Amino acid sequence: MERVTIYGRSSCGFCVRAKDLCETRNITYVWVDMIEKGMSKQDIADKIGRPVRTVPQILVGDQYVGGFDQFHAYVHQHEAGLAR
Repeated sequence: MERVTIYGRSSCGFCVRAKDLCETRNITYVWVDMIEKGMSKQDIADKIGRPVRTVPQILVGDQYVGGFDQFHAYVHQHEAGLAR
């Protein structure tokens, strides 16, 4: 799997779960803390090319995946494909 980029906040439970998922599956990821970087949702929207209402916002390589639920499903689909 290509490198994952997670835009989020440390105080966000779903953001923490996305990081934990990467760590437990040994997926290389970059954590971008919006508060630390002084980023707004609009800054992220500008990067991913779509409106942002919630965090985390997750990309795999350059491909936008979505939030935690979409990323969780993406990881499981990826693993299922590798198991075949």
